[in-house]
Amino acid sequence: MPTATNEQIIDALRPVQDPELHRSIVDLGMVRSVALGADGTLQVLIALTVVGCPLRNEIQKRVTDAVLPLDGVSAVDLDFTVMTDQEREDLRIKLHGSPAATAGQGQAHGHAEGRKVPFSETGSKTRPLLISSGKGGVGKSSVTVNLAVALASQGYSVGVVDADIYGYSVPRMLGTEDREPTVIDQMLIPPESYGVRCISIGYFVPQGQAIIWRGPMLHKALEQFLTDVYWDEPDFLLVDMPPGTGDIALSLSQYLPRGEVYVVTTPQPAAQKVARLSAAMADKVHLPVKGIIENMSWFTGDDGKRYELFGAGGGQLLADELGVPLLGQLPLIEQLREGGDDGHPITAVNPDSEISQAFQAIATRIATELKPRKVFSPSLKIIG
Repeated sequence: MPTATNEQIIDALRPVQDPELHRSIVDLGMVRSVALGADGTLQVLIALTVVGCPLRNEIQKRVTDAVLPLDGVSAVDLDFTVMTDQEREDLRIKLHGSPAATAGQGQAHGHAEGRKVPFSETGSKTRPLLISSGKGGVGKSSVTVNLAVALASQGYSVGVVDADIYGYSVPRMLGTEDREPTVIDQMLIPPESYGVRCISIGYFVPQGQAIIWRGPMLHKALEQFLTDVYWDEPDFLLVDMPPGTGDIALSLSQYLPRGEVYVVTTPQPAAQKVARLSAAMADKVHLPVKGIIENMSWFTGDDGKRYELFGAGGGQLLADELGVPLLGQLPLIEQLREGGDDGHPITAVNPDSEISQAFQAIATRIATELKPRKVFSPSLKIIG
């Protein structure tokens, strides 16, 4: 009876990806040895990146599923070891680069140690989407999370930066608030849920603790979210902006000069007038406002009638004023709030609902109709 060779075993393992790094375990150097015994038992030794790897069981399943169909393999005996500090450093440099590589060169968008913000480069494939609002309470974070899930469901790689440092909520909405980023030699691997990677200050502070920071601390935190996190160049990086036009908005315009601003508003004229301030901020720092998203547009009662509880027309009025499209109107429904509270976004768990279809349509328009047609200058220009 023919049996698989070591080369065939390695080839079978090559498509197996580390669930956090999304790279082949063979290419990452995690496969340390394979040996097929005469009794059909295949012994495999895998080096995990860190002690207590949270996805060890998933790796075991993927490896076993990949090699069991091979000729002569009747059982898999999988054992684990852990990378050394030097191996982790080498892996971090391979994936993320060395922060010392550009140190001292005075990069405008660099980490304190010299690493540049990857999304500031004109050659980056990543589109940073800055989800903004002039005021709180308009559902901006819910829009960010469900839009990210919609883009991921359409096959795009997606990351989310929860830049609302004082009012972080994205980890809870994605169901990852009890998870921590994996640290590989000071490189952070963001938790992932529903195909969306996320980084937030919420992963690093005790539950219920308030963040009381001045501007420089906020600036530094955002810088680290962009430079110390392994994003692996996603198609889209959504940024859940804090309400208003303060320090964080200014910092992000510096770090993400290719960013596209999408303003969330509710229908009433008062909210539209405040939302206009987000557009004014974007204009100040030369970031394009690409579209308006109107949330809480109507409520459908048990009688099937639509009730416009917050008035009507604010989103379209703002879009017309700015000369950009109204990308969609989102109904006010209880399931959207429930999904945010329990970590099950409605776009993921009820994709056929009216609001999920609206999010999918907005995601499609952003991905296909609103692709940037110009190369943005990496320099920050603020008009007085």
